[in-house]
Formats: sequence, C-alpha cells, structure tokens
Amino acid sequence: MTSDVIIFYNMKIREIKVKSILTKTKLGADFAINPYVGCAHACIYCYARFIKKFTGHKEPWGSFIDIKMNAPDLIPKNKNKFKNKSILFGSVTDPYNPFEKKYKITRKILEKLISLQPRIDIITKSNLVLRDIDLLKKFKNLTVVVSLSFLDEKIKKQLEPLASSIKKRIKLIKKLHENKIKTVVFISPIFPEITDWKKVVAKTKIFTKEYWFENLNLYFTIRNNIFDFLKRNCPNLVEEYQEIYSDKNDYWLNEKRKIKKFCNKKNINCKIYFHH
Repeated sequence: MTSDVIIFYNMKIREIKVKSILTKTKLGADFAINPYVGCAHACIYCYARFIKKFTGHKEPWGSFIDIKMNAPDLIPKNKNKFKNKSILFGSVTDPYNPFEKKYKITRKILEKLISLQPRIDIITKSNLVLRDIDLLKKFKNLTVVVSLSFLDEKIKKQLEPLASSIKKRIKLIKKLHENKIKTVVFISPIFPEITDWKKVVAKTKIFTKEYWFENLNLYFTIRNNIFDFLKRNCPNLVEEYQEIYSDKNDYWLNEKRKIKKFCNKKNINCKIYFHH
C-alpha cells in the first residue's frame, strides 16, 4: 500500500494504492467492496472504527479517509468470477461519502462491473448515489439500501454529523423508486426511546417494499460516545440504557417481537439483524 497525504480542513486524506479490492464477507453477500478506508460522515455510533487497529490510523474516526485510487483497475475481467455471486458495497465505509463526488471511485468500479453483472447491494446514507442512476439501471439485480434511523434533524446532526439530511434521504428513496431501482430502508441502529421505527416506516412505505432492522450495539469502541450523547441530550435515558445493556435484560428480544408483529400485520417484508 502506497500513499500521498493531503490535509483538507480537519480531514486527513491519503491517496493510496492497494493490492486487492474484493474481500470475502459473511454479511449477506459473497464479496465486499470498500472503495475507501474510513468515512467522512463521522457517525458517533459507527462500528467500523474497529478497522483502525488493522490500518494503523491514529486519527479520530471521521477525521481521515484513504482513497483507493487504483481500486477500479483491480476488478477482474473474467466474467465467470462473479457468475451467480453477490457484492456488498459499504461494509466498513460509505461508498458515497462526500469525497466520492470528487474521486468517483465507486462510480468507476460500478462501470467495470456492468459487463460482469453480479448481484449488487449498496449501503449508504448519502443522496450522492442519485448521480449514478444511469449506471444503477444497467444492473439486472441491484438494491440500494438507505440507512435511516431518525426523523429529527437535530438528533441526526449530533449522531451522524456529515451524512445527508433526513429530508434528502427520504427524497433519495423516492427518486430511486421513481426510477424503478429496488430500495431497502435500513433502520439502523435503533436507539431505544429515540428511534421511532414505526414513524420511519410510515414516512417511507410508499417508496419501498422492504425494511431491515438493526439494534444499537454498544461496542466498547463507541460506548463512551453514546453515553456522552445521552448525558448531554437525554439525561433521563442514561439509567434506562444502563439497564437495557445489562447482562440479563430482555429489551431487544421484546423489541424484535414487536417489529415482527408489526411487519406481519402491515404485510411488510423485513429482516431483523439484532445483536445480543
């Protein structure tokens, strides 16, 4: 891996070259592609910050990004490589983070994949994906998974500082639907007493037929961030969160039952990815 370092405001940007771009994954796909290392959205709950122990980054999560400049050149030309295979974009980064607007690494990778026609899932919080509608339409089996956990912009700004606004994400889902591109609304992570997943469904159900649900998992790398947020904004919830995340609490089991019952009643396709 080689790199050139650029400082952009408070972001450290490295333009790097890598040896591979495809990694095997168990996250519902055969392969994952992450066109970037790090993410400029700076979500305080992001589990992906664990990658720092492998990449050697010392900077705080959300203050660095590595651009995999040669990533598009690493897509195999052999069409059989992806026959009946699936690729997930964005397992540990947002492939449409703000720097994609300039570098277009995700777009260039998609261009290389059109002739190979794997199944594609793209997870994002960014309305920048609309720029690539022309490419998305060229895939026979492609889904854009839009992460949306909150409807309150003030909450969003504190938990997901540089991600697209709630308003823009809802417009994104609508626009993709109008262009006949399959969408999933990913309600992740669910914050107890803060995320109103029923309202998220009500706000978006016209434009999508499937929902994924994931609970807030208090990894040790984010636990302090979450409780600092609660102390500043929802001090009345601190004790409740401590109870929910105690060893023997069944909060998430009950929440899972509620979601299943609700989705069955509303004839909503859903997948629940709860961590206990």
